[in-house]
Parts: sequence; structure tokens; C-alpha cells
Amino acid sequence: MQRTPRTRTQRIAGFGLLTCTLLSACVRADPEIGTPVEVPAALEVTATPLGEVEVMATGLDAPWSVAFVGDGIVVSERDTARIVEVNRSGEVREVGVIAGVKAFGEAGLLGIAARGRFLYVYSTGADSNRIERYELTGEPGALQLGAGRTLLDGIPKAGFHDGGRLAFGPDGMLYATTGDAGRRPEAQSLTSFAGKILRMTPDGEVPADNPFEGSYVYSYGHRNSQGIAWGADGTMYAAEFGQNTWDELNVIEAGGNYGWPEVEGIAHAADFIDPVQQWRPADASPSGLAVTDDSIWIANLRGQRLREIPVNELNAFSEHYVREYGRLRDVTVGPDGALWVLTNNTDGRGGAGPDDDRLLRIAR
Repeated sequence: MQRTPRTRTQRIAGFGLLTCTLLSACVRADPEIGTPVEVPAALEVTATPLGEVEVMATGLDAPWSVAFVGDGIVVSERDTARIVEVNRSGEVREVGVIAGVKAFGEAGLLGIAARGRFLYVYSTGADSNRIERYELTGEPGALQLGAGRTLLDGIPKAGFHDGGRLAFGPDGMLYATTGDAGRRPEAQSLTSFAGKILRMTPDGEVPADNPFEGSYVYSYGHRNSQGIAWGADGTMYAAEFGQNTWDELNVIEAGGNYGWPEVEGIAHAADFIDPVQQWRPADASPSGLAVTDDSIWIANLRGQRLREIPVNELNAFSEHYVREYGRLRDVTVGPDGALWVLTNNTDGRGGAGPDDDRLLRIAR
């Protein structure tokens, strides 16, 4: 779906600096240009009750990503470098350990994505972040990691801002989010993998129809995106950590420049694509993102909540489980149509309870 920057800007709602009555227009001081800008009020709608929450697994160690292999459920653990399998009775067993992972700070074993009999893995190695593909052997309940090979390396690494989300798009291509790794200017450079969304074939090649010839870069100007997913109409969405002012929900377009580090949040700058929503980091710090037929779902870490945004009303949102389960790292839609959510209270920044970390299933 293609939309001009002006159309997007007209639909945007700002938060934090916005004071008004719901459903009314109001004036906001734009943080970039410093002048009042009239924008529609954000609609914080009443949260629709969700289904029963089932605790599917406990005792996970800094889990980062969940994926489905047929009827099997696999989870990555950031610091142990383990891929574990969760069965329907809540038992957790080790599938394998990713070799050469260097876990420190926010780095380690991060995103995973499954496709056929392969598991795709984003992790931090000795010299850089890399994307690998492993064969999966055995059946659900007895999965094992087989042979692996590196599809792409040279992605800048650091103890923070490593990106790390992997997901297959409706076009069959593999997408990966990367962080700026503290190299802020490189987010604007098309010759660097820092601060990007990358797109590749399942074999790790550059697709012929990528927006920049011969390049893996699909979009750029990102600080630290950790959530990507697609709507039923093919629209791609991404959640992004801000610096100190705004976290973002973006609609991703091929070749789009999302502004970091030149701008943060809504800037109304002709050269950059504005987010469709923004929030204060204390209320958000978004990581995983999923899309169902009618809603976008964002797992928030510091904000400790599951945010829901109607796909047909991108200036509205509602919130679920605020501070009920602690930090939320990932959310995805399972084959059963339920939402599957990973908590992240054992990652060194949360307050871990006796059962943390947990894998939750939320019926819809």
C-alpha cells in the first residue's frame, strides 16, 4: 500500500505533548520545529476484554523470540544461546545451542523465524551480528538443530541497539531489523547495515526487486526496530525504540527513510517518513509486533503492557495487562489464532518473579 508522506502526516496522533479532550482537535507543540501544529486527538479506546490467559511455560531464561514449527513451539534465549521447545503441557526441552554467540548487554541470541524444515536465527557473534539458517530434524516434541550456515554477517553489534527481529513477509522473503549499534550516522548510510530493515531470499541472496540495486537494504533511518509484521492487505508495520522522546509505530515502504538520527518521532520533514503513532518511552519501549485481521499488537518492555491498535484507525489504541506480567518482549499469532506472548523479566532490567520468564497464550 503506497501513501504519500503528507497523507500519513495528516493521520498521525502525537502523545505526551498533546493535551485535549478525546475526539476533539487540539494544538501540540512540535518537538522538532517548535511551533504549534493542529492534529487530531488520539483516541485511547476502551480495551476489549481478551480471552483467557494460559501460562504455557515458566522458568525461561531471558527469552527473546517465539516461532512455530508445525505443531511445535520454539523459543530463543538471549544469554544462554539455547533454542528450546515448549510442548503443550508446559515442558521445556533443549533443541540445541547456537555456537559462537557472544551475549552481553542487549546482544546475544535474538530473533528466530521458521520456514519449512529450517530455523532462521539472528545472533551476535565474535565480530558482528549475523543471520544463520539451521536445518531442523525430528518431529515436534523431539526437534533437534541440524547443520547450519551463515546467510549474512557484518551487521554492526554493540551492547545495545542490536535490532534482531526476523520475519517472513507475504512475499516469501526474509526480513530482518538491525539497530544502529551506537553508530547513529550510519542509520542514514546505504552502505552500512546499521539502523535498517533488510530483505533477502530464504537462501540469503539479494532479491532482484529490492529498492536499492544489489543491496539488502529495504528501509533505513531506524534507531532500533524490534518488531515487524504485515496486515492482511500486505501493509508492513514496524515498532521502533526511540531515544528519550518518542517510540514509534511505522508503516514501512520499500526504500523509505524514517529519519533517525536526524529526527525522532513526528517531524513533518519532507525528506523523512513520519510514524503513524508515537509514545513516550516510559509508556512503551516496543519490541515484538503482530497483526491480526483487525488489530496491530505491540509487546512493550519498559511500559509493561500489550498495546492494541485497530488497523482501520491508526490514530487509536487500547492497552491490556498493564504491569500485570512485567516486561513483554515478543508477541506473535500462533497457528491456532491465539496471541503468544513472551515476558522478559530475567533480562537484567526487570523484576523477576518466581515463575519468570513465561510464555503466555491469549485466546481471541
